[in-house]
Amino acid sequence: MCGISGIINKNTSQVDSKKIKKINNLIFHRGPDDEGFFFEKNFAFGHRRLAILDLSSDGHQPMNYLADKYTITYNGEVYNYLEIRKELEGCGYVFYSNTDTEVILASYDKWGESCIEKFNGMWAFAIYNRDKNIIFCSRDRFGIKPFYYTEIEDKFVFGSEIKQLLEFYETKFVNSDILSDYLLYGLEEHTNETFFKNIYKLEQSHNLIYDLATNKFKIYKYFDLKCNKYFDTLDEKESVQELSRIFNKAVELRLRSDVKVGTCLSGGLDSSSIAAIASKKYFESSGEKFIAIHAKSIEEKTDESNFADEVAEYCNLNMLKVEPALEDFSNIVKEVVYTQEEPFGGPSIFMQYFVMKKARESGCIVMLDGQGGDETLFGYETYYEVYFASLFYKFKFIKFFKEFQKLKLFQTSKKQIIKSTISVLMGSKMRYLKYLLGMNPLSLKIKYNHKRLNHLYDFLKFKDFQKRELMQRNLPHLLRCEDKNSMRNSVETRLPFIDYQFVQCAISMNDDLKFKHGYLKYLLRKVVRNILPKRIVWRTNKFGFEAPTDMWIAQHKDKMIDQIEKSSLVKYMVELNHESFNNNNILWKLYNVAIWEEVYEMKIDN
Repeated sequence: MCGISGIINKNTSQVDSKKIKKINNLIFHRGPDDEGFFFEKNFAFGHRRLAILDLSSDGHQPMNYLADKYTITYNGEVYNYLEIRKELEGCGYVFYSNTDTEVILASYDKWGESCIEKFNGMWAFAIYNRDKNIIFCSRDRFGIKPFYYTEIEDKFVFGSEIKQLLEFYETKFVNSDILSDYLLYGLEEHTNETFFKNIYKLEQSHNLIYDLATNKFKIYKYFDLKCNKYFDTLDEKESVQELSRIFNKAVELRLRSDVKVGTCLSGGLDSSSIAAIASKKYFESSGEKFIAIHAKSIEEKTDESNFADEVAEYCNLNMLKVEPALEDFSNIVKEVVYTQEEPFGGPSIFMQYFVMKKARESGCIVMLDGQGGDETLFGYETYYEVYFASLFYKFKFIKFFKEFQKLKLFQTSKKQIIKSTISVLMGSKMRYLKYLLGMNPLSLKIKYNHKRLNHLYDFLKFKDFQKRELMQRNLPHLLRCEDKNSMRNSVETRLPFIDYQFVQCAISMNDDLKFKHGYLKYLLRKVVRNILPKRIVWRTNKFGFEAPTDMWIAQHKDKMIDQIEKSSLVKYMVELNHESFNNNNILWKLYNVAIWEEVYEMKIDN
């Protein structure tokens, strides 16, 4: 797990060493253990290393391979590198380190660009191929690891973080389309654009090939999330067995490390499931208790610590807690906004930041986390409306009413689900109708094309909807926050629920088994029913490292409004009114934008 940098001079001049070193130093936190550089003709690679596998100097990057035929700068982990290495050794390859980096290079030599089909993991890398005079760049299937790029004047620049690229811009202009999407609909990572004008990300499941001879590049998609019809034919018992087998393997692979591994534990079903499996496997191999870190909310209604305590005792975990006070949130607002680089959903991101900070302080350099469990296994109450819409669409009215009666609700109501189901069936038409009738809680001053988001709101079959959640709407912004918070604290996070084999299995399962007897995530509950306390397995009140948002906003509301009213960006974008300030969700978004404007000195490009 590391940070990468790259500068290509299109005018064929050599890269100034001070420039690559400067942008590489900006991501020191991503790799405090080592740094390295590679210079060749008109381009340069930079690297910061967070040593996880093979802690020796053999893991130094950029790494050369086969008499400098290839050179790589790489961020990530390929968990199944031992299996791939064994296959390559059978083909005559010899290895001189115990790193997954060398396995990636040998795989590229053996299988070319299709090597990534072999990898089970997370990655963002650039490989210089001397013979072909190209740079082969790739980002993992779900975009767990970031890869940003920009073209400015005579340069192509890439890196792990946006702040590296901003060094080449005297003025930072806002991307008003993306900011509008965020303000109106809470969208953040739904396109290859960022909140910064002219700065892009290589999308998940994509490769980028840069031709050094022509200074042109092409981007293509190498992976599509497809359902396997076999899993849809399994009955409940068979589905649970298959899901359990793949999930256990996903956790086991992510325990491979030469440094201490721990886990995040909210007390919810996802994090508890990972903790239970990992604790048993970790103790069997090391004889030590597995560390779990919990963020305790000082607000009673969002405090899950009693659930986390029960899991820790039941699973023989060594649990550490962090309990940030309200002033702790205030003290790190600008730090977290700087860390995230772009506006984000809400203060729960702060709780995640505190957990990662505690992990580093506790010597846990690798942390498991439960991102992706809700998207793959039907975990959000907002998914009810899509499921019921799909039943209605297929004329399964009897099943509709039977399942509707069994609902076990927490933060929504049956009346709201009916209204939302109708909205889902109407798709983008309902969204546009709300806009025409002035029903949006926030009004923009600038011209906005609502049709550009139709593809994100049109009704889909449930499995297709899950794919969209995983690849476009919901998971990508969670992964961005996860990466930025963890790496800011020099911690690597690993996500078993986003093992690509697990994802394909989970979304392929019969939809009627994902929600059953009124329970969300029914299949996962069945998988872990014998390894977790019953109260955890069947709990329906879902939080997940929830921050004491209402308390914090109540204490700082006047300060937040003052910051918003001083913001040139907010004034340019939004029709402000008192109703906006009485809605905590909108108040946070506007405040987030105002702080982001200040931290990154954002300007409006008229």
